Amino acid sequence: MKTMKRNLILFFIVVFAVIPAYTQKSNIIYKQKDAPVEERIKDLLSRMTLEEKIYQLNQYTIGENTNVNNIGEVTKSIPSKIGSLIYFSADPVRRNTIQKKAMEESRLGIPILFGFDIIHGFRVVYPIPLAQACSWNPELVKSAAEFAAKESKLSGVDWTFSPMIDIGLDPRWGRVAESYGEDPYTNAVFGVATVEGYQGTDLSSPYSVAACLKHYVAYGMSEGGRDYRASNVSQQSLWETYLPPYQACIEAGAATVMSSFNDISGIPATANHYMLTEILKQKWQYDGFVVSDWNAVSQLIHQGVAKDGKEAALKSIMAGLDMDMKDNIFLENLADLIEEKKVPVERIDDAVTRILRVKFRLGLFDNPYTNIVDEKDRYLKNEDILLAQKLAEESMVLLKNKENTLPLPSPVKEIAVVGPMAKDKSNMLGSWSYHGKEEEVESIYEGLEKEFGKNVRLNYAKGCDFDGTDESLFAEAVHIAQHSEAVIICLGELKTWSGENASRSTISLPVIQEKLVSELKKTGKPLILILSNGRPLELARLEPLADAIVEIWQPGIAGGTPLAGILSGRINPSGRLAITFPYTTGQIPMYYNMRPSSRPFREMGNYQDIPNDPLYWLGYGLSYTDYEYGKATLSSEKISKDQKLKVEVAVTNTGDRKGSETVFWYINDPVSTISRPVKELKHFEKKELNPGEKKVFVFEIDPHKDLSYVDSNGDRFLEAGDYYVMVNDQKLKFELTE
Repeated sequence: MKTMKRNLILFFIVVFAVIPAYTQKSNIIYKQKDAPVEERIKDLLSRMTLEEKIYQLNQYTIGENTNVNNIGEVTKSIPSKIGSLIYFSADPVRRNTIQKKAMEESRLGIPILFGFDIIHGFRVVYPIPLAQACSWNPELVKSAAEFAAKESKLSGVDWTFSPMIDIGLDPRWGRVAESYGEDPYTNAVFGVATVEGYQGTDLSSPYSVAACLKHYVAYGMSEGGRDYRASNVSQQSLWETYLPPYQACIEAGAATVMSSFNDISGIPATANHYMLTEILKQKWQYDGFVVSDWNAVSQLIHQGVAKDGKEAALKSIMAGLDMDMKDNIFLENLADLIEEKKVPVERIDDAVTRILRVKFRLGLFDNPYTNIVDEKDRYLKNEDILLAQKLAEESMVLLKNKENTLPLPSPVKEIAVVGPMAKDKSNMLGSWSYHGKEEEVESIYEGLEKEFGKNVRLNYAKGCDFDGTDESLFAEAVHIAQHSEAVIICLGELKTWSGENASRSTISLPVIQEKLVSELKKTGKPLILILSNGRPLELARLEPLADAIVEIWQPGIAGGTPLAGILSGRINPSGRLAITFPYTTGQIPMYYNMRPSSRPFREMGNYQDIPNDPLYWLGYGLSYTDYEYGKATLSSEKISKDQKLKVEVAVTNTGDRKGSETVFWYINDPVSTISRPVKELKHFEKKELNPGEKKVFVFEIDPHKDLSYVDSNGDRFLEAGDYYVMVNDQKLKFELTE
């Protein structure tokens, strides 16, 4: 009886002890998975100290560490309250160890956001973004981003600093490799596709990662193509050229934005209230957060707008920057600035709210850890490799094909394969391929071996290095060329010649590479020039020497097989340029959508020593088949502002090979309050056609979307009058009425 009584007393003690704890937990709204996100944020914010809030606004780095014995020591150096880490490792176990510290050792258990630069793939490296745009296949690019997100998530990364949607008008700037070319609409379309691929329909899905739009904004306008320089950009150019891709991606739900670190006409982006707050957060109603670029807050000192770190912190936080990447300026100065009443707590709360919102949407509070999957089940899956091959295939552009040099005739018995890029693997990856492995890359030569097998003899000679003056290898290259039926010359750039901090004064290849082609030309054999590079190249001296030219860009790990298929004829090339190739470096800037000249007659204002047109315009690319465009038709020659206009054109494959044609639709407004470019791309569509097959391509013109323009304040206007729609070589006039 005494035992029963004692047990009953113990039972009630436990019950009465547990009930308050349970009640307390049930009142912690931010830990309730089913509570609305905004309520969870509000509840958590109300519980945070100022120090905890400020820690959320900072991002540290954690370097790669392959020694498991050191994980604990490294983890100790990471503050459990830190908001984010740039995660250079690919080890989910290590990531979870760090996350466990945040969840269990910090007072409130706020998860860390792990980010990294996944620009064109994680372990499976896809073609560089500039190449991807040349596919004109947004669905393919979306799929690549989706696969990259899965690899990234399984490696411990929740957040990618991609896509980069800076407009690339100066190919001397190395970061054109990371953009989708020179056109605002194209960058918008591929930017949206990439965001949707990364994020999916639900950020909390197991394989979704948060996208980050960069670099906001006008970084691509860096003076003279030199990285980190000021961008002298007008308000009109800002609104009509540089901002549209960002707005489109914001509307598509991009989770985060990275501010650029360039000076924008006197006010650096990191401290630019107009850009970060007035446009992004107020005009566009953006509810995600803005992270700085690497050390960009402290760089305000170098840019001459802040005398020290404290002033840099003040200007950037008050401009609308939410997270400080790497330089620790926020952590060191915000508390003092708040105490001095220079920064209101409300601004801190707004920034923290935005960061927490992304973490909640990613599901990090409910599922903070990465699932541990064996490396063989994470990477290099067959479907990923096939996708990489397909994207590389559709990205490659046939620039020249004199007298049908390509595809190679059959039977061909001996081919000379020459050049520093022929067996190279590392440089096929391109810039920003951190986790890509050279040994997993298929070289051009390996692709040719697979394609032609034992039926064709491949005679290899390096010929020269990528740069330098050593011509000692020329003789061997010439010798094998003389004993071959055709010569495949593989040239290009090192991967370090493009990307960040890779500006070049000339976009031509080094002299040694051009000399090699000149020597091989003397053999009289057909010369097929293969180019692998991260920017447009100056080909004024090389183009006349080559019988065929294929631009393969930097295709990633699976470029060899697609190129070999194009050379053999198994694959019909369908890539079209997303960026203009100037005739010479001296033509820069040269892009398709320039405004008209004030004196367009008698060649006035043109260069007197070089052609005025580039070598290849945006949209250029050849095929092994022929496409015949029928007469384009308008559904009406006159519409009101609230009506839509349908334009159609039938395209027929008149050749004997299946191929894919991209139809580009342009608009021109010949008379406007604000002058308009000679043409502006508004729609494109790619379709596959069998020999003899005809398909109709349609562009439905919405006046408010396709005919309206913005002024220097970003206000959109639509004017009545005559307009032109252009497709191929046709130009159709129609009238827009009031």
